[in-house]
Amino acid sequence: MPVRILILGAGFGGLELASRLSGELADEVEVTLVDRNDSFVFGFSKLDVLFGRRTMDEVRLPYASIAKQSVEFRQETIVSIDPVRKRVVTDAGTHEADILVVALGADLAPGATPGLIEAGHEFYSPEGAEALREVIEGFEGGAIVIGVLGGLFKCPPAPYEAAFMLHDHLTRRGVRGSTSITLVTPMPKPIPISDEVSNAILAMLDERGIQTLHAAWTDRLDPETKAVHLRDGRELPFDLFLAVPVHVAPPVVVESGLAEDDGWIAVDKVSLATKWPDVYAVGDVTSAPVPRAGVVAEGEASTVADVLIHKLGGGAAPAPFAGELTCYIEMGDDTIGRVNVNFLSGPAPVAVYDPPSHEGAAAKRNFGATRRSRWFGIGDA
Repeated sequence: MPVRILILGAGFGGLELASRLSGELADEVEVTLVDRNDSFVFGFSKLDVLFGRRTMDEVRLPYASIAKQSVEFRQETIVSIDPVRKRVVTDAGTHEADILVVALGADLAPGATPGLIEAGHEFYSPEGAEALREVIEGFEGGAIVIGVLGGLFKCPPAPYEAAFMLHDHLTRRGVRGSTSITLVTPMPKPIPISDEVSNAILAMLDERGIQTLHAAWTDRLDPETKAVHLRDGRELPFDLFLAVPVHVAPPVVVESGLAEDDGWIAVDKVSLATKWPDVYAVGDVTSAPVPRAGVVAEGEASTVADVLIHKLGGGAAPAPFAGELTCYIEMGDDTIGRVNVNFLSGPAPVAVYDPPSHEGAAAKRNFGATRRSRWFGIGDA
C-alpha cells in the first residue's frame, strides 16, 4: 500500500513538496494536494498587476496544469483538521492520511485595523492589487501612504518595492511632482538583519523623495478626516492609503488546535515537524524563526521532502533546514537587487547584497521560469 500524504495548501511550500515527492518517491506514495483556489499566483506578480505590467489572466497558473505521477490536486475548501487522526474534512468529503503537511499560509485580516476597509485599499492579495490598479491609474496627485499594519507579514521587502514602483509609475504619468509618498512600518529598518541592505534601500528612497517612518505602529484610519492615527499619537493625512494588512493564521488552523498562543503553528526548526506524530507544517502558517516569504516556504518544503524520503526510503540522514534564501527586490528603473541570506546555519543571520541591476532582473525572471516548469510543466512566459 502506498503511503498517503496529504498536503494542505498549494503555494510555494505545497507545490515544491508535491513535486519532490512525485519525482523521488512516486512508486511509494499517494499524494493529495488540496487548495481552495483554482490557480497559483506568484506573490511578486501582484505588483506587476498593480502597476499594469501584466493582467491577472497572464499571471495565473492553473492547478489543472499539474500532471505529476502519484499526485492528485483537489480544489476544495477545508472545513476541519484533526491532527491526531490526520483526518481532514472539506466541502467535498473527508481525507485520511498517514502523513499530513499543513502549508496553508497566512490570511489577510483588513478588519483588524479600524477604518481600513472604509478608507484604504489592500494591495497584498492578487484581487486587491487588481482592484487597486484603476485607482492608481486615475490618481492625479496628493498624499499617498503605504502602511504596514502588522509585525509579521509576507515578503518584508515588498512595501519598499511598491514604493519604488509607485514612484516610477507616477513619474511616467507626470504626477509625481504633485504627490507625496510616505511608508509607515513597525519594522525598525528595511532589512533588520543587514545594515548594508537597509542603508542601500534607505538611500534610494531618499533619492526619490520617499519618506519613511520606521518603528511606527498604525492604530486606525479615520475615514472622515482621512488621517492615519499612529500609536505614538502622530497623525498623517492621506488621499490614498495602500495597506499591507495584519496577517493571521487561517481560521481552520486556529480552530483545529494546531496554532499556539502566538497564533501560529510551532515546528521544530530543523525538520519542520509539529508536536503531533507525522504532522508537519511549512511556510507562513508556522512560527519558524525565519521571514514569511515564498522562497522560505519552498526551502522548508524541500527539507520536509528530505525528511520523508529518508523516513520512507532510507539512505543518508537529511540535513537540517538551513534558512538559506535569495530575495529579489524591485528597486525601480526595471532593476532588481538581490540579497542572499542564511538565517539558521551560524550563530547569527548573515546577508550578502548585490546592488540593483538588469542582470538581477534576468535572474528573477529565471527564478519564476524554473518554478513554472518544475511545478506546472509550463514553459517561460
